Parts: sequence; C-alpha cells; structure tokens
Amino acid sequence: MTASAAALDTIRSEVDRSLRQFVDRRRPQVGAPEVVPLITAVEDFLSAGKRLRPAFCYWGWRGAGGSGDDPAFFSAAASLELLQASALVHDDVMDASDLRRGMPSAHRRFEELHRKAGWHGSAEQFGEGAAILLGNLMLIWSGEMWRTSGLPRASLEAAQQVYDDMRTELMCGQYLDLLEQAHGEGTFDSALRVALFKSGKYSVEQPLRLGLVLAAQGGRPWIDRLCEEYGRCVGIAFQLRDDILGVFGDPEETGKPAGDDLREGKRTMLIARTLAAASPEQAEAVRGTLGDPDLDTAGVDRLRQIIEETGALAACEEMIKGYLENALVSLESSPITEDARAALAELAVAATSRRT
Repeated sequence: MTASAAALDTIRSEVDRSLRQFVDRRRPQVGAPEVVPLITAVEDFLSAGKRLRPAFCYWGWRGAGGSGDDPAFFSAAASLELLQASALVHDDVMDASDLRRGMPSAHRRFEELHRKAGWHGSAEQFGEGAAILLGNLMLIWSGEMWRTSGLPRASLEAAQQVYDDMRTELMCGQYLDLLEQAHGEGTFDSALRVALFKSGKYSVEQPLRLGLVLAAQGGRPWIDRLCEEYGRCVGIAFQLRDDILGVFGDPEETGKPAGDDLREGKRTMLIARTLAAASPEQAEAVRGTLGDPDLDTAGVDRLRQIIEETGALAACEEMIKGYLENALVSLESSPITEDARAALAELAVAATSRRT
C-alpha cells in the first residue's frame, strides 16, 4: 500500500468519525420521535461513499502546509460529505431514480414509509416532499458543520467565499443539467459545461481550493492556477467517467440499474458525441428511446451498441485520458509539498478510472 493510499484510509476514518459526532450532537435538537426516520435517513446516506471530496480537500490542506492530524480540519472537510449527500438526494428526486448506492433512493424510501403506515394522501407526493426536506436539512447541516469545525476564524473567513462559490456552482450545475435535458439536442460545449458545473467543480476543483486556502489563509496566484489546471481537468474527467458508468457500469458496483442514465434521458458528452457521429437510422433510434423510463434490457443494449459503434465511447475515453495527462503535468510545477503532489497524482488516476 502506498503512503497516500494509507492516508486515504485515515481520511475516511476521520471523516466518518466527524460525521457521526456531528449527527449525534444534533440528534437532541430534533426532539420529536416522529422525525427519527429523517435522522436515520441522514445516517444511512452518510454511511457510504468514497470520501473523494474530503480527500482532495485534505491534500490541498497538506500541500499548503496544513497539519495531517488536525481534528478541526477533518470536521470542516467532512462537511463536504453532507453537501454531497444533499445533492444526491435532490438529484434522485429530479431524475425519478429508484436506487442510490444499492438502496432505495430517499423519495422511494419515504414513499414506502407512507404506504406501509396507511397514511392519507399520495405516498409518492409525500416521498418527494420528505426527500426534498432531507436534502435541505443536510445542506443546512453542511454549512453548520463547516462553521463549527473548530478551525481558526482567520482560516474559515479566508475560505468562506470558496465554500459559498462551491455551493452556488453546484445548484447552477443541477439546473444546467435539467436545462440540457429540456433542450433535447446538446452540443459538445453545453455537455462539457454541465460536466464542469454539475460535478467537476464541486467534486475536485473547489474541495482542493478549499484545503489550499484554509492552510494558506488566503488566495495566492499559484492556488488558482493549480485548481484550474489540475482541479478542473480532473473534475471534468471525473464526470465523464461518471457518465460512462451511468450507461455501461455494472449495477453490482454502481448501486444503480444498468443504463439508468439512458432511461433518465441524460444529455451527456457520451450522447452528444453519439448523435454527432450517428447515421440517420442510429440517430432516430437514440432519439426515439433516450429518456424512456420503461426502456428494457434489450433497449439499453441497443443504445450501448450504437454508442460504441459511433465511436462515442472511445472518444470519451480519449477525453478522459487527455484531461488526466494535462492534470498530471500541471502538478509537476506546482509549489506544493512532495507528499501532496504524489497523493494528488494518485487521486487523479483513482477518480477518473473508478468502477463505481
């Protein structure tokens, strides 16, 4: 095991500990026993995850001279997992997804609670409403966990704008994703913009910037340069990989049904490149079945075949490779610590070649 891989295990452990402690502190505040299912859902959603965002934040922090064993830092970094969980819950509502990480998505979970209890009204509407509130709660708690992390006020104040920008960009990215599906035909540029704002910036670029600024207690020209040249490249490649997994991923590993992004009609770079290179017959098949919630296994297989035949899958793999190479080159001249440089290189590879 490499030193950075061992550090990633430590990051996961410390982040998990910080999240448990935070939720335990907030539990008495909730009070009413009827709200217990909401808190249980928070715990379940926080129990899984690769912790990549805290990891990028950690190595930014270490790269700019931060201590490797500061509990306050881990608490601040763990708040990114609450933000991520909030985004996933809302994303599943918008996409009408049934599963998340191999478990029922939040709105399906609360829908089933309503149905089993025999309550009045629409179980589906209750489920969606409860999931929106769950996502909002975790979004609020992410900010609270950040503010109460225990880091020096000067550090938090220096990084506050980064934290605010990250959350704003995430919401705008989610809207751009909805807009892309509503528009139908997308361009390479629009698909790339969604990849950057929906996931790339808040998954890699901004967590990295957050750690750097927290440790340096302010912005420096080289920080922005590194975050844009490394963080943005890895972030886009991360989302492109996610798009490929959404079509070709193994459900046993992704925790979602095979081809789910095809049923949801996601207008990703994969689809944009497919339509750009498709024959009239292939394009008609894609347009006629993409976004069909009842798309069966044969339909998924047919769309996968077209994506491969048009060269779209290979083209996206080449894009990922190119972004990764550019990111690794940018690390070579960055004025960060050697251990951070090595760890960020490994994280870039792990984030862009993952199977889940």
